[in-house]
Amino acid sequence: MPPRSTRPTNKLDDDDYPAYTMGRAAEMLGTSPAFLRALGENRLITPLRSDGGHRRYSRYQLRIAARARELVDQGTKIEDACRIVILEDQLEEAQRINEELRADRVPVPPSP
Repeated sequence: MPPRSTRPTNKLDDDDYPAYTMGRAAEMLGTSPAFLRALGENRLITPLRSDGGHRRYSRYQLRIAARARELVDQGTKIEDACRIVILEDQLEEAQRINEELRADRVPVPPSP
């Protein structure tokens, strides 16, 4: 999943800031670097790269990866888990947009 669009001014508060190396991210998730690479191959998360070319992950990406890991731990194939997480994320975004549109809508008085 690509980074979201809004960014806080403080990197410590930025969920999209690529603060974690692959090794640290794998350790935090209790998985292997190969699992993170597989998530990238299945286009679930796209880590940014450091100047040296090393993968760097954000907190948002780690939450997405953790959800995929839950599904895989329950017996879902990694390809299917990635697709499920992508669809869940798309549904959440669509619901958020729908709520915003409903809040902005001006009520129309009933016809006589």
